[in-house]
Amino acid sequence: ERGWNDAFYKRDATFIANLLADEFIATYDDGSRGDKQKELALVAAFNQRIESAVQDDFVVKMYRDTAVVWFTLNIVGIKQGEKSPLTLRYTEVWVFRDGRWQCVSSQSTRVLQR
Repeated sequence: ERGWNDAFYKRDATFIANLLADEFIATYDDGSRGDKQKELALVAAFNQRIESAVQDDFVVKMYRDTAVVWFTLNIVGIKQGEKSPLTLRYTEVWVFRDGRWQCVSSQSTRVLQR
């Protein structure tokens, strides 16, 4: 998870392509869906200023060769010269195959700032 997070902000599509299963499906915080190809396109197109992107609140449950991971991503970006915080909660499903973990599903939910 941390490697994926770092690779995203470095626009390292090769690293992420190795993490994602061919059948990967994402459900984004706006309700739209994407596949592996769309996720890699998002990495390549990323051009926002991010001050920090910190993951925490990890919960990992193992089920033989499958793991479900829940975590929170706290992002501080710069929007129109001002700090703009964003918090997302993720649920991801990973499968161990061919000697490595691959993500088959990711869902993010935006946490409203109060």
